Amino acid sequence: MTYPGSGGQWQPNDPNQQGPGGYPQQGYGQQPGYPQQGGYPQQGGYPQTGPQPPQGGYPQTGPQGFQQPQTGPQGFQQPYGQPNFGGLGGEPPKKRGKGPIIGAIAAVVVVALGVGATIFVLNRSGSDQAGQDNPTQAATNLVNSLSQGDVLGVLESLTPAESALLVDFNSRTTERLKELKVYKEDADPNKLHGASVEATNLKYDEQGAEKVNDHLTITKLIGGTVSLRSDVSELPLTEEFMDAAFPDGMVSTEPTDEKVDIAEVVKESGEPIRIATVKVDDKWYPSLFYTVADYALLESGEEWPSEPIANNGAGSAEEAVEEMVQASINADVERVIELLPPDEMGALHDAGPVLVEAAGRPSPAPVEVTSLETDSAAAETGGMRVTLKEVEVRAEGQTFRVVKDGDCYTAEAEGETQQLCAADMAKEIGGTDMPADVRQALANLASGMLKNTGVVATEFDGKWYVSPLRTYSELGLTALSDLTPEDVLALVSMG
Repeated sequence: MTYPGSGGQWQPNDPNQQGPGGYPQQGYGQQPGYPQQGGYPQQGGYPQTGPQPPQGGYPQTGPQGFQQPQTGPQGFQQPYGQPNFGGLGGEPPKKRGKGPIIGAIAAVVVVALGVGATIFVLNRSGSDQAGQDNPTQAATNLVNSLSQGDVLGVLESLTPAESALLVDFNSRTTERLKELKVYKEDADPNKLHGASVEATNLKYDEQGAEKVNDHLTITKLIGGTVSLRSDVSELPLTEEFMDAAFPDGMVSTEPTDEKVDIAEVVKESGEPIRIATVKVDDKWYPSLFYTVADYALLESGEEWPSEPIANNGAGSAEEAVEEMVQASINADVERVIELLPPDEMGALHDAGPVLVEAAGRPSPAPVEVTSLETDSAAAETGGMRVTLKEVEVRAEGQTFRVVKDGDCYTAEAEGETQQLCAADMAKEIGGTDMPADVRQALANLASGMLKNTGVVATEFDGKWYVSPLRTYSELGLTALSDLTPEDVLALVSMG
């Protein structure tokens, strides 16, 4: 398999370019490529009794609202994992106690992805992108939108690629969860429900802002106050869903309040709160995922590389997926990053050289893909969804073949054949003694996933790239595609 040549001109909307110009895979200790559980938020929009949000990384934001602090007096878990760049940098650095503002921002955006049934977001309705003239204004605009409970404003203040990804996905998720009778029909899509954030008297160290390159500047917040309040009673979940999820009532519905003095946080940690801002088309935007990448590098004692990993996409969506598979088998970290969308995952392109160095020279997997056939169709999350038709693999002298037929997969190996269908998965998950309605719900859930699960590729400047974020979002939407309102009630009742 041959790959297109590296390099080429930087594109005007590419945050990696050397002129006017985005997100990393969360947790730099993971192998880049496809998202893993605990890295990107799980989709589906259910509270604690449904599909669960990840247990690490971002603050948990289900019906409980913003959780009480577990580590440090500031009250928010770090919005990033504890990275380990392959052991680079000697002893693990001391964990820094920063994170209140970033934690709040992360909480809002994660909830907007459908994790906690707290934020409801629809499409931007053609409104202008909220770019600012300088990095400080961009960071301030984000925090001010939080203070106003303006979820749409929060998402639109992010980089265009981040904003489009979050807003478009939530448009579909929100409507689907209304159809499933999880959300009330009158839920306000543009407001923050169940929690509020208020920021006052914000102060930045503008002289100390770090200009990483001509499209990335790290702003530094050093003063002000952030107040947070959560109230479970304000969550616009339907009575039917709440009765099924909490038949004995919720343990506590009392509102919680917390106030964070940013100057005290900075004093205790010894460092300001960092918010990464990115320049795109002569305007500045705060970037959630560049911020996550910045903290990951900081925690590991690494600096932003001087040069990014080039954008080097494929000629079609199918080719992009095939080349990603081959690069993963070859343990070619640089090629994997080249095939990631430069707009959505610009931070990973910028930080990529550190990952490549940390990976060293890993050995290719002892696997050969001898045949791979795929189908493609428009993805709900944008781009093209590439699904498996048939794959043949040789490993350790044996040949394995998998064929997809509807919601069934047939595997052949060493002369034996085994089939897995949605009904089989339902039995494996719930056992043979589960109630009939639960068995049907699990079968419908598995059917939606097995029929439509694939890898999403997006086009950027005439080339195709594999999008882990849209792939993961698509998985959440397809999992809901065959469910009914009765299925949801059966599943949460079982939970």
